[in-house]
Amino acid sequence: MLEPGEQRVLHSALSGEILAHDVNAAVSAQASFGDRLADAIARVGGSWGFIIGFFAFLAFWVVTNTVILMARPFDPYPFIFLNLVLSMIAAVQAPIIMMSQNRAATRDRLDASHDYEINLKAEIEILALHEKLDAMRHEDQRRIEDLLVRIGERLAVVESRLTDGASQRENH
Repeated sequence: MLEPGEQRVLHSALSGEILAHDVNAAVSAQASFGDRLADAIARVGGSWGFIIGFFAFLAFWVVTNTVILMARPFDPYPFIFLNLVLSMIAAVQAPIIMMSQNRAATRDRLDASHDYEINLKAEIEILALHEKLDAMRHEDQRRIEDLLVRIGERLAVVESRLTDGASQRENH
């Protein structure tokens, strides 16, 4: 009645195999070109370099169309063409970032599942160690009890000899 992951953990614990592996490496190895491209775009699009560069581009666009090309600006105020360009960039960038976030969520779920398996195996190993320690402690207690019984028997012999020796001295 165990789930496949739990069966894998139990088999790993019984056979002494190592369960840990790098989930990120496994996910990266299975990533397609599109997946890697989406991750790269999301990484660049979410950086300070991109934000600063984009602000510089916007400032250049506004300055060029209002100051430098005052006589014949290619996109006069209110910058309708700039709005179109920004809308197209957002329309393309948003789904790409969502694809990257979906991959990150999948990787996080795999990580969480793997962490659960590792924790479950650690718990099984700890329980096994507790059983071994309990068995060792029980064996030690049994040996101590046997030793105490033998010591008690020897003390009884010593006491009887002392008692016999004391009674013989009284008789002399």
